Amino acid sequence: MLKIEKINSGYGNINVLKEVSIDVREKEIVAIIGSNGAGKTTLLKTISGIIRCTSGNIFFQGENIIRMPEKRIVELGICQVPEGRHIFPTLSVKDNLMLGAYLRYRKENKKKINETLEFVYDLFPRLKERNRQNGSTLSGGEQQMLALGRALMSKPKLLLLDEPSMGLAPKIVQRIYEALDNLNKQGITILLVEQNAEAALSIAGRGYILQTGQIALEDSCKNLLESKSVKKIYFGEDII
Repeated sequence: MLKIEKINSGYGNINVLKEVSIDVREKEIVAIIGSNGAGKTTLLKTISGIIRCTSGNIFFQGENIIRMPEKRIVELGICQVPEGRHIFPTLSVKDNLMLGAYLRYRKENKKKINETLEFVYDLFPRLKERNRQNGSTLSGGEQQMLALGRALMSKPKLLLLDEPSMGLAPKIVQRIYEALDNLNKQGITILLVEQNAEAALSIAGRGYILQTGQIALEDSCKNLLESKSVKKIYFGEDII
């Protein structure tokens, strides 16, 4: 579904990603793990078209999206849930969600959009309970649910998630990851970026380790979880 070939990308004269190549197959979950500053967010922003590559190619369902505007990339079915959630704090929960469907308004009738809204509410009942509240009144976990729900309103084929567990209590992280597993079982492909390596590798099928802008290791998540070097770096030497 997604094939990234030797991309170089960064900010101005600073090259963050160096010859990065990854692939994501349809209906799988792929994890990208790495420490802060490894280039994980830069990778997602490059896929979304927010940052442009200086070289390399990005293919989505066989089409090169390297020069496409962000709007067109979303229309193709790629949607990103950014680090820090970035909800609209002064808008209601429902209005935040409906904004996620803005590219669908001219192509689909209101009934179909409302069906997606009900799907999101079924996935996260707390959002339905708080649908009239402003986003700023939600807890951190509820805001993460809202950010994910807003992305789902676009009916994505590929969901890009940037640090969905950041700053959340373990119970809430578990709830978010259960929702991701459910979405994947319903056919949504997921590329998951995390510092929380154990959480990410426990749900994904394959994983990549990103270090200083380069792919250091690629393997099944089972093998990565059992790797002594991965345990030492990400879990601590005493984790078995």
